[in-house]
Amino acid sequence: MLLTDLGFVAYFTITGLGLIPPEWAFADYADPLMVDWNWSFLWIDLTASATGLTSLWLLRRARPTGEPLMLVSLVLTAASGLMAIAFWTLRGDFALAWWIPNLYLLLFPLPAIAGLTVRGRSPHSGRIPSP
Repeated sequence: MLLTDLGFVAYFTITGLGLIPPEWAFADYADPLMVDWNWSFLWIDLTASATGLTSLWLLRRARPTGEPLMLVSLVLTAASGLMAIAFWTLRGDFALAWWIPNLYLLLFPLPAIAGLTVRGRSPHSGRIPSP
């Protein structure tokens, strides 16, 4: 999770500095509409990163708010991957260089989301306890 959250920050830093080589870029990378589409992920990705890094910090200090914040981060990360995969599917663009990282973003959080959700349930009611 730490590497993924730092990866979000690194990706947008590298992208903002124009350091992605054209041969590694996705199709129509320079098209203004595609540039806008790519930057539209900034807020979900950086929010996932901020909540993830904060949750890890809180968990290292044994704070109870760490796990709920981690759940938020993981859900945002999976949503970001799903949004990108859905977009590439609609475009009929199946470049593995962009599918693999986005499938990773979609799939890696799922076991942790399930674990955090099950662990957060009350053993008597089957419902998540109120705060």
